Amino acid sequence: MANSEERRALESVCDEARSAGTLTSGQWSRLRSVFGERFDKAWRLVEEGRVKRYVFEPSGRTAWIIVGRGGEYRILPSAGYCSCNDFYFRVVDGDTGVCYHLIGQRLAEALGSYDEVREPDEVHESLIAEWRSQLLEDGM
Repeated sequence: MANSEERRALESVCDEARSAGTLTSGQWSRLRSVFGERFDKAWRLVEEGRVKRYVFEPSGRTAWIIVGRGGEYRILPSAGYCSCNDFYFRVVDGDTGVCYHLIGQRLAEALGSYDEVREPDEVHESLIAEWRSQLLEDGM
């Protein structure tokens, strides 16, 4: 399936799920047929509470983090970006439209099923630096 079709399917289902507050069996089947194993992995992220939304106060800045097998991955939803290796090797190369971390973040956000972590603005830069350093350690 073309990358734009994957993204449209994901956004469509997430919009519907956001309104309903749940994922129907039809939506589940649609995502499973579009993404296959990537959907299964993404759903596990949501079920296991490994999607985090950091909110910095008082600025209201946010950062989305996925706690993955190899560490914490930064998600930039508006850019459709993830700091994982799969994003770099499969999404950037055009093999697929989204990695499973991005699918998990979108689903968790739509369903309100994520951990929200509130931190003062004073720690924003140090956390961003920590996430960036992990990226460098991973060779990205």
